[in-house]
Amino acid sequence: MDQNSTRTEEFQINGDEIISKLKELLHEGNIRRITIKNEEGKTIVDIPLTISVVGILLAPQLAAIGAIAALVTRCTLVVEKSE
Repeated sequence: MDQNSTRTEEFQINGDEIISKLKELLHEGNIRRITIKNEEGKTIVDIPLTISVVGILLAPQLAAIGAIAALVTRCTLVVEKSE
């Protein structure tokens, strides 16, 4: 059995929904990477995460993501989770 198996989920959301959706997903756990893409599909933010540093790493990242959210109307939130 492969211990490094992952799955990817994509969410089409409005820019003002990014922070709340991220918090909801982080609460579910097992997130390995978060990528935010603009309407054209270009990556704006790519954040690799490890379970041990999610709380520490994400506090300043959420502030930066909040600033980016103000600049985009629609975006794709790509979440890579461990199985």
